[in-house]
Amino acid sequence: MSKKLFGTDGIRGRANVWPVTPEIALRVGRALAMLYKASGDGHHKIVIGKDTRVSGYMLETALTSGLVAGGMDVLMVGPMPTPAVAHLVRSLTADAGIMLTASHNPYTDNGIKLFDGQGYKLTDEQEEEITRLVLDETIVWPSVDKVGKAKRINDASGRYIEFAKATVQNESLNGIKVVLDCANGAAYDIAPKVFEELGAKLETISNRPDGYNINADCGAMHPEVMGARVWETKADIGVALDGDADRLILCDHRGTVVDGDRVLAMCAFDMMEKGKLKNDTLVITSMSNLGLHHALQKKGIKVEITDVGDRYVIDAMRSKGFNLGGEKSGHVILHDYVTTGDGIITALQIIRLMHATGLRLSDLADCMEEYPQKLVGLKVREKKPIESVPILADTIKACEKALEGIGRTVVRYSGTEPKIRLLVEAQDEKLVNEWINRLTDAVREGLEVV
Repeated sequence: MSKKLFGTDGIRGRANVWPVTPEIALRVGRALAMLYKASGDGHHKIVIGKDTRVSGYMLETALTSGLVAGGMDVLMVGPMPTPAVAHLVRSLTADAGIMLTASHNPYTDNGIKLFDGQGYKLTDEQEEEITRLVLDETIVWPSVDKVGKAKRINDASGRYIEFAKATVQNESLNGIKVVLDCANGAAYDIAPKVFEELGAKLETISNRPDGYNINADCGAMHPEVMGARVWETKADIGVALDGDADRLILCDHRGTVVDGDRVLAMCAFDMMEKGKLKNDTLVITSMSNLGLHHALQKKGIKVEITDVGDRYVIDAMRSKGFNLGGEKSGHVILHDYVTTGDGIITALQIIRLMHATGLRLSDLADCMEEYPQKLVGLKVREKKPIESVPILADTIKACEKALEGIGRTVVRYSGTEPKIRLLVEAQDEKLVNEWINRLTDAVREGLEVV
């Protein structure tokens, strides 16, 4: 049995295949019970939410069994966005939270995301301790008088809805026509209620989950669907969430996609103008477009760059006192309100900005010029260290030399899938095409692509 449980975003993989199995879920529950029960006497409880995957039932049941048998009380909140679970951990004064989701992946995958009592993702040290406890075959279950209880929290969605609306002071969205794509995911019920209660004229799509259609030709992974509906219905804005609603992609009234970089730029400029951008700094990852860097520089906004993954963005924000960060993929962390990416709250902030300025999203989003960029993802049999694959390492060095001062390349393995991702960006589109092809060829020659 492999000893690597956690990736960059919790435990994730194909459902019913190690490590995303009922056995491991039960052991994770027991490990968490041991971890938090050991922190002191008294009442200990944990929140469990999930997205709409059919495998969520088996994982929820197994986790609950492990937690209750280990002495923890379990508060089950059902289908719930990831950021809502992070909020409910604090609202319900729980020791920790669990979200069962594989985010933007297809229904065949699932995962276990863990949050501490403040709604933040666990540290590497905490994950290592949980892994040790999960794999320990010598642990004895506590006596029956020490077991916990489980119950469902029926008003959980209402708690989050009111919290989300409060981030824009319950400001009316009257007159704003919104196309909302729920990705047949965790926000299928909650997100429409938030926008409707604030008075938006709403057209909701992909809000009929069946356990198998999450992210299937819809949501943030397929923004063209939202864009087409915006154009057809003459809406003001389109909002596409992913399966667990911790990120979003927008589109303007013409159906033109507005990605995370532009959303971050809009938020940063607005917060800077109001004196609310802490340390005049935006935290982004190495995948953000160079055009964003240049736009921020013109406004006097500094940039903090982290590795890819919203947890690294959040870690930098917490350790250095920043309050805005995110990823090109659509994770936006508005730290004045939330502890993780939140697609619903981010959308509300952008619509509020449209309302306040009287500008269309297309005008607000015209705040940066993107460099030509290509991103390729290839499934690989094994994630060999890149430096151990000579043809790939040499091609990367050659690309970096050719693009020095006029572009860049990023080559990295996905933290959640068996994929290698190749990014090339430059002022000249011909150079982008040339080098993405050369890097792709190098991967195919040096790694086993499946």
